[in-house]
Amino acid sequence: MALVLAADEEAILTAVSALAGGELVAIPTETVYGLAADATNGDAVAKIFEAKGRPHFNPLICHVSDIVMAERYAVIDPLSRELIDMFWPGPLSLVVPLKPDSGIHPLVAAGLDTIALRMPRGIAGRIIAAVDKPLAAPSANISGKISGTSAEAVADDLGDRIALILDAGPSEVGLESTIVKVQGDDVLLLRPGGLAAEDIEAVLGRKVHRLDQRAAILAPGMMASHYAPSAHLRLNVQDVRQGEALLAFGPRRVSRAEHAAACLNLSEAGNLREAAANLFDFMKRLDSPGGGVIAVEPIPFDGLGEAINDRLARAAAPRGLSINEMEQIK
Repeated sequence: MALVLAADEEAILTAVSALAGGELVAIPTETVYGLAADATNGDAVAKIFEAKGRPHFNPLICHVSDIVMAERYAVIDPLSRELIDMFWPGPLSLVVPLKPDSGIHPLVAAGLDTIALRMPRGIAGRIIAAVDKPLAAPSANISGKISGTSAEAVADDLGDRIALILDAGPSEVGLESTIVKVQGDDVLLLRPGGLAAEDIEAVLGRKVHRLDQRAAILAPGMMASHYAPSAHLRLNVQDVRQGEALLAFGPRRVSRAEHAAACLNLSEAGNLREAAANLFDFMKRLDSPGGGVIAVEPIPFDGLGEAINDRLARAAAPRGLSINEMEQIK
């Protein structure tokens, strides 16, 4: 089983040594816990895919310590630089062109000529700076399952597949990063996440364009079925059926809520930031290994609600389907 260490100075040095030696380490970030490896080391990156059971056509986010490190490996256009200056460190990933012979292993980019870059806050940034190389770090969970927002959740999912987990308590944001790509004068939203698209629009003074969901996989988190518990999800319910668990939101309950086998409320006050932080933890707590159903009350789409609803829709999707196949059965 994985060694779980409180993220103090000694544990950080242990993590840096392991990463420099080509090992995997689950590290805390403000979004979710990440399963980190040296992004320039092909053997180490391959261990991520092996541990997660992740399809090799699904690219990984590269985490950097600062803009200087980012520019070692990628070409940063002026509009992307404006976003970096405003939102890094934080829950924003930018898809940008890789430099020729960048040294980033091809597995990280899944054969694409672009890379998703992010600068995390706090301990993760310190670890990356000490390793002095970007870290490929998808969410620390079995591929397609619920993302880990605590060391305990990571240990439950990956504890027998990795050696070390750093514990810094619950993730602050609780949702993966927002991913955008600058294309000419346009900013494309590839994945909603912990930074609301409206906040980006307010800074840039321009519209963020939503990507056609039938598009090819250009960034992490674009699989149709993703973030899924063992139980099935029934979304935007107006009532609860006998035996269902209820994932509630806000102060008012849907009909027959008293029939729920279990109930957790993402935010009694209807606060979307609180709901985002609780989402993956509460889904995991309501999950039933033998199956079952989680009924989910309606959640507004404004602000972080867009990302919450995106994660719920992917968690509820039929397992193993591509986005194009999902379109065909709608």
